[in-house]
Amino acid sequence: MSRSITLGQYFPGQSMIHCLNPRMKLLSLLLVLVLLFSLQTYVGLATLLLIAIFLIVTTRVPMRYFLRGLRPVLYIAIFALVIYFFFTSGGVVLLRIGFITVESEGVREGIFIILRLISLVFFSLLLTLTTTPLSLTHGLGYFLRPLRYIGLPTEEVAMIMAIALRFIPTLMEESQRLMRAQLSRGADFETGSIFKRAKSLIPLIVPLFVSAFRRADELALAMEARGYRIGATRTRIHEDLIAPRDWAALGMVLGLLVASLVLGL
Repeated sequence: MSRSITLGQYFPGQSMIHCLNPRMKLLSLLLVLVLLFSLQTYVGLATLLLIAIFLIVTTRVPMRYFLRGLRPVLYIAIFALVIYFFFTSGGVVLLRIGFITVESEGVREGIFIILRLISLVFFSLLLTLTTTPLSLTHGLGYFLRPLRYIGLPTEEVAMIMAIALRFIPTLMEESQRLMRAQLSRGADFETGSIFKRAKSLIPLIVPLFVSAFRRADELALAMEARGYRIGATRTRIHEDLIAPRDWAALGMVLGLLVASLVLGL
């Protein structure tokens, strides 16, 4: 099960994207998201999607990792298609079933939203698959620093976010293990109505929570044993220096954003 969960996993490598500073990668992802939601044409969106695929190839991360990342948003994509296909009017009528019609404008908008969603997942996974959880923690902590002035423990918040991201695959693997144990005892999770199947999952909730709390307790003890203290000033073995390649990558993202605004894509 853990192999099918992409979110929170890190794929080691020595590609250009792997070597970029995590702060610049986070900032670049933010700019890409702004660009992604500002694009209004198929040409611009298709160009951005091709760039994402090109970057995936350069990282040498197997494409199956990115395709697995699309699984969690599959139901969202289907729901969006239904909404746009049947509830967006305009253009030529492509299908009519009683009072329900599918028009060309709805199909165009639906496919556009799906391509935008795929691009969003691909760029997000480019960040998580090429950046270690510890580097993500440092990057998030850097951008949260201004919130210290209002009393927010930024380092701890960044650590919590990174730990939560790291343990998503672990908890999914634990739930799959519990499900297999229940199946060996005669449990049935596949037949019956949706309410019956949801009810059959209740016996998994209590042991999953117990396991999660046990892991959290063990992690807290391990961190304390290694000298972790809340609010303490911490140093790092390796400084997060920003190299010229990081500025170059950020400049290319800014160039794409400006070009899309100028060309009206």
